[in-house]
Amino acid sequence: MSKKLVKSTGVVAGMTMVSRILGFVRDVALAGFFGAGPAFDAFVIAFKIPNFFRRLFAEGAFSQAFVPILTEYKTQQSQADVSAFVGKVAGALLASLLVIVVLAEIGVPLLVVIFAPGFLHHPVRYELSKHLLYITFPYLLLISMAAFAGAVLNAWQRFAIPALSPVLLNVAMIAAAMFGVNYFHQPIYILACGVIMGGVLQCGLQWSALYRAGLFPKLRFDWRDAAVWRVLKKMVPALFGVSVAQLGLLIDGFFASFLPSGSISWLYYSDRLTFLPLGVIGVALATVSLPNLSRHYTTQSEQAYSATLDWSLRTLALVGVPAAVGLSCLSAPILATLLLHGKFTVQDVSMASMSLMAFSFGLPAFMLVKVLATAFYSRQNIHTPVKVAASALLVNVILNLVFIIPLHHTGLALATSLASFFNSLCLLRLLISQGLYQPQPGWRVFLTRCVVANLALGLTATGLAGDFSQWVIGSIGQRSLYLMFVIASSLLVYVGVLWLTGLRFQDVRWVGSE
Repeated sequence: MSKKLVKSTGVVAGMTMVSRILGFVRDVALAGFFGAGPAFDAFVIAFKIPNFFRRLFAEGAFSQAFVPILTEYKTQQSQADVSAFVGKVAGALLASLLVIVVLAEIGVPLLVVIFAPGFLHHPVRYELSKHLLYITFPYLLLISMAAFAGAVLNAWQRFAIPALSPVLLNVAMIAAAMFGVNYFHQPIYILACGVIMGGVLQCGLQWSALYRAGLFPKLRFDWRDAAVWRVLKKMVPALFGVSVAQLGLLIDGFFASFLPSGSISWLYYSDRLTFLPLGVIGVALATVSLPNLSRHYTTQSEQAYSATLDWSLRTLALVGVPAAVGLSCLSAPILATLLLHGKFTVQDVSMASMSLMAFSFGLPAFMLVKVLATAFYSRQNIHTPVKVAASALLVNVILNLVFIIPLHHTGLALATSLASFFNSLCLLRLLISQGLYQPQPGWRVFLTRCVVANLALGLTATGLAGDFSQWVIGSIGQRSLYLMFVIASSLLVYVGVLWLTGLRFQDVRWVGSE
C-alpha cells in the first residue's frame, strides 16, 4: 500500500507543482500589469468571493462529505448503484449551484459590503468591485462541477487530471491580462472575463476525463433520494468548518479593506506565495489520504488507518517545515525576484515581504489542518472539525483586533497563522485522545533530526541571501540565478544534515505498509 500511496502523492504533488508554478507566472504578470493599487485591490475581492465559496463547496464541504460516502458505495454496492448515486448527487449539486449563483448575482452589492466593508469609504474601489463580481461569481458553478468530476476521478485513483486542471485557469488569466492591457482602456475587466474562461476550460477537461474513463454520470434530479440527503446533511456543518485557514484569509480581507490602498494586494501576493507549498504538499497529502483513510475506516483496519495518518504527518514534517523555514528566510528575495518589475515597486516588495513572513510562520499549521481534518472527514465525522474551526475562527478575529493597529496588514497574516496553530493542535490532541491515531515509535528522534536540519537550512539561507538592498539592483535574470543558488545550497545543507544525523528513507517508507 505504501508504494501506491507514495506514487499517488507524487503524481498529485507533481501536477500541482506545475499548476502552482504557472500560477506564479500569472502573478508575476499581474504584478507587472496592475501593481498593488485600487484596481487590483478591487479585483482581489471580486476574485476572492467566488473562490471562498469554491473552497467551501468544491474543495471543502462537498468533497469531504461526498468522497467517503462514494468510497463506501464503491466498496459495498454494485456498479449500477454507484452510477445512480453519482448521477443523483451531480444533479442535486448543479441545481443548488444554479440557485446560489442567481441569488448571489442579485445580491452582489451586499456581498461586497460583507466581505470588504471598508470599501464603502472608497467609492472607486467599491463600484469597481461590484462590477467585477458580477462577472466573476459564475465561476463558482463551473469550478464546483469540475471539482465534482475530480472527486469521482480521485475515488477511482485517477489523480493526474484533477491536479492539473488549475493550469487552464492560469493560462486563461495570463492571456486575458496580456490581451486586456494591450487593447483595452480598463484591462481589469478583461482579467475578470479570463476567470470565467478558465472555469469553462477546467470543467470541460475534467468532465471529458470522466467520459473517457467510462464514469460519466447520467444527471438525475431526485431530492428525495436518501443518499443525496445523506451527503447534503454532512455538507451543512462542514460549510463552516471545512477550512479555518481560508475563513481566516477572508477575515483578513474584511479588516484589510479598512487599511490603506495596496494592503489587500500585499496580502494577496504573500498569500499566493505561502499557498504554493501548501497546495503542493498539504493539499496533495490530504487529497491522496482521504480515499485511503476512508477505505481503512470502511474495512475497519484501524492499525492501517493510524499508520497512514502517521506517514502523512512524517512526510509533512520532512517536506512542509523546511518549505516554511525557507520561505520565511527568503521572503524579500523571492518577492523581489518574482514581482519587482512594471508597476510593482520596491515599497510593495517590502510591505508584502512582512506579511509573507507572518504567513510562512503558520504554513506547517495550515498543512496540519488539511491532513488532520481529512482524518475526521474520512470517518464521516464532520462535526468535530467544525467545533474546532469555530473556536479557531474566534481566536483569529480576536487576534486581528489585537494586531491590526500596531502591525497593520502583517498583523492580519500573523493572526491567521496563530489561529491555524490553535486549530491543528486541537485536532491532533482529539485524534490521539480518541485512540484514532497512535504515533509510531521514533518520533522524538525524528523530530530532533528535523529541527537540527531546519536550523541549518535557515542559517544557510539567511547567510547567503545577505542584505535586502542587493536584491533590488541588477536584472531579473541575475536575481533569479542567485536565488536558485541560495535555494539549492540551502536544500543541500538540509538534506545533508538529515543524512548526517541518521535519517534514512526507510524511516518513513515503512509506515502504512501492510
